[in-house]
Amino acid sequence: MKRLLLVFAVFAMTFTGNAQIETPAPSPMGTLEQKVGLTDVTIEYSRPSVKGRKIFGDLEPFGGVWRTGANKNTIVTFSDDVTIADQDVKAGAYAMFTKLNSATQWDVMFYSDTENWGVPENWDDSKVVATAKVDVMEVPFNVETMTIDINSITANGANIEIMWEKSYVSIPFTVPTDKMVTNAIDKAMAGPSAGDYYAAAVYYMNTGKDAKQSKMWIDKAMSMIEKPGFWQMRQQSLIYAYAGDKKAAIDMAKKSMAAAKAAGNQNYVNQNMDSLKEWGAM
Repeated sequence: MKRLLLVFAVFAMTFTGNAQIETPAPSPMGTLEQKVGLTDVTIEYSRPSVKGRKIFGDLEPFGGVWRTGANKNTIVTFSDDVTIADQDVKAGAYAMFTKLNSATQWDVMFYSDTENWGVPENWDDSKVVATAKVDVMEVPFNVETMTIDINSITANGANIEIMWEKSYVSIPFTVPTDKMVTNAIDKAMAGPSAGDYYAAAVYYMNTGKDAKQSKMWIDKAMSMIEKPGFWQMRQQSLIYAYAGDKKAAIDMAKKSMAAAKAAGNQNYVNQNMDSLKEWGAM
């Protein structure tokens, strides 16, 4: 009998441990991805529902700090530096917490520590990178499930909007689109960079394209680099050989080998030695 009970107990434990039933989350996760200008903005948050409760001033009391969602704190990620309420915020991920000052005014805070389940137990003001003081507007309908959206999108900014129950707030932010585009224009108008010439030259050699053009581009690239690295000189020597200028290839391979020795890179020393032997210089 005892043996039979033991078998039943083991069976029950195995059955429970291997349960595969998945049930809906009370506050399901939501992810919002939006490009604003040239900046990618992502918001990840859990979405609680009203379910007949009074939310602000009761479930979330005035004077307290709210995680701006449910479960793990809401996370906002910016791919570029942005400005929130005239405060510069570096590119990266931030937790978004809200201080519910009253029914008509909240402080939305962007917090540099994102690894919290809810509000941090030990709040650190030094981790607040920006605070937006926002007015709370009453909407004429009930927002059953908490919603965060990005609207009023322009090339240079947008608004993060939070809506739940009958409350709505909007947090404006700006993105550096003009600076990014201007820099890109300046770079394009200035012509190709050393890296562009270098990449084009190596590509032409590796794909068997115009050797003369490859040699012109590598020479242009190296003339723009203040102190070429041994790996760059190595490619230059190979391109010279590809273009049929063996003398220049040998001279450059020797320079690359000397620089590689000084840097302690035996791999490049060996590669240059092999090429020099191949070209009859050793």
